[in-house]
Amino acid sequence: MKIAIGSDHRGFEVKTKIIEHLKKLGHDSVDCGAHDCNSIDYPDIATAVAEKIVSGEVDRGILICGSGIGMAITANKFPGVRAATCHDDLTAEMSRRHNNVNVMCLSADLLGERLIDRMVDLWITTEFEKGRHQRRVDKITEVEKRFSKDD
Repeated sequence: MKIAIGSDHRGFEVKTKIIEHLKKLGHDSVDCGAHDCNSIDYPDIATAVAEKIVSGEVDRGILICGSGIGMAITANKFPGVRAATCHDDLTAEMSRRHNNVNVMCLSADLLGERLIDRMVDLWITTEFEKGRHQRRVDKITEVEKRFSKDD
């Protein structure tokens, strides 16, 4: 799997560890920044990752900031992106199983390294269940289309 990953300055160290973890799992990653701990605006990074999802350049994305919330808000502005802030094993798994989330957003400030590794593992390996959940995801897509400025 090819995964775009990005963080703001607060998530830089976590992002670096996740990239190593992904490599150990045999996945390719595309580093969308930040490239150091200097202050950077999270919407710029979320945009870079979301654009790679929309273009089909990557399969999924991971975003990290202080809380994960700002990244999710920004990424969800892009059609076809379903970003969720995950904070434990259950939210990581269910975001995939029921919502087919393609961008996982994490908190650099609130989660420990072992928990993050488990969450990434679960999020990567959990398949979308489809069925009744597909109908619901399709409704989300219809809302996107209805309010798209391109129409």
